Amino acid sequence: MADTDQNQEQELVFDKSNLYNEKTYTDLKTGSIKQLIPVKADGSKDESRTSMFMGQTQVMSPSGPLPIQCMIEANNLEEAAVNFPGAINATVERIIEEAKKARLEEASRIVVPGQDAGSKIIT
Repeated sequence: MADTDQNQEQELVFDKSNLYNEKTYTDLKTGSIKQLIPVKADGSKDESRTSMFMGQTQVMSPSGPLPIQCMIEANNLEEAAVNFPGAINATVERIIEEAKKARLEEASRIVVPGQDAGSKIIT
């Protein structure tokens, strides 16, 4: 057991060359936009990399609220706010398509009695 714990500790490496500071903006109605600002290991802004934007919201599903999170293509906060609805809608559509595909795959695995599935019974 100690070997397993030691291996897990060795695998965890915090990438100090890929650090971001998060700023969160919200309209208190629709969702929030996180601006991920690249920083160096000392906390100063890393001018060699560009900021990224992430949208977050919730949509209602039959099972209750479903959290949605996606990257937003934008160069600044104003563009991120304009592109927010399209990015969220595209993500929701992708999730719906993946759910439909998973449902079809699951349905195709159902074995119906009476169908010959290459039975190996010797009579």
